[in-house]
Amino acid sequence: MSLTAENWPITAALLQFPGTKPDGSHVNDADASEWVEVFREVKDAGFSDVDFTDSWVRPGDLSEARLDELKQATVEAGIGAPVISAIRRSIIQTDAWKENLAYSHRTIDAAAQLGVKVVSFGLHQALTAEQKKQLWFWTVEGYKDPENDPESWGNAVSRFRELGEHAAQNGILLSLELYEDTYLGTADSSVRLVQDIGLSNVGINPDIGNLIRLHRPIEDWREIVAKVLPYSNYWHVKNYNRDEDISRDMYVATPAPLESGLMSYREAFRTAISVGFQGIICTEHYGGDGLSVSAANQTYLRNQVLPKRDGYALGTSLVDQTPA
Repeated sequence: MSLTAENWPITAALLQFPGTKPDGSHVNDADASEWVEVFREVKDAGFSDVDFTDSWVRPGDLSEARLDELKQATVEAGIGAPVISAIRRSIIQTDAWKENLAYSHRTIDAAAQLGVKVVSFGLHQALTAEQKKQLWFWTVEGYKDPENDPESWGNAVSRFRELGEHAAQNGILLSLELYEDTYLGTADSSVRLVQDIGLSNVGINPDIGNLIRLHRPIEDWREIVAKVLPYSNYWHVKNYNRDEDISRDMYVATPAPLESGLMSYREAFRTAISVGFQGIICTEHYGGDGLSVSAANQTYLRNQVLPKRDGYALGTSLVDQTPA
């Protein structure tokens, strides 16, 4: 039984909700009633599900008792929470990989307690001081994974495999997020990484928006879709308007709704469904009223993009497929 527009799980990212409160305390220490209010706001925007984006609350740093409170908060708000996205905690970061790996394991344990089905990790690190000064942080280059470094690559493979095995013990999928200048920064490198890891529950989160927004030459998004979707098991979706003047070495990108940016999600999902993508979707947007734009993106996906009936463009569910 394949998913349709009516029942496809679509979550809202929590990018619009800061992890630090005005008084300087972290949301992890907030009263559970404050969590409920966030979930109610997301539900009122039109979502049935939320992604525990850890730029807001960090499930991996909550006690078991507080995790129970977090789960109860979703119940009280009447919203599902099938995913955790743990970001900017690279497991090969030279000065923090041990801490980040331990945090990643705690996040998987938290996911198991919360009943989460997917955990998304990446190799991107914290924003640099220069990136934080910009209106759009992606206009300035940040950290880069070392090129042609077998030891660093091997560490990424072995540590993600370790996390994948931990997740598999709890029936959880791991999804690795595309992000520029990391080993998940190109289609070919991302596919090779997942192949080298070699676990059926570890796939790609094809967040192609992270790549098409760069103010420099980029891969053709259609080629990225064709290469990574057969290995994808979760999907952060967002879009960007993009302008290029190659003769002047000028590249500009700004956030856009899914239906009006550079990337055609109608075309991308046609490809995705043809190769069996059945993963949860997460709508994201930077700037302005990002939650409302994300909600409009959900409406666009359900009304215009996702299949209206079962049996449309059937393929093998990649949730259960071992990467070749």
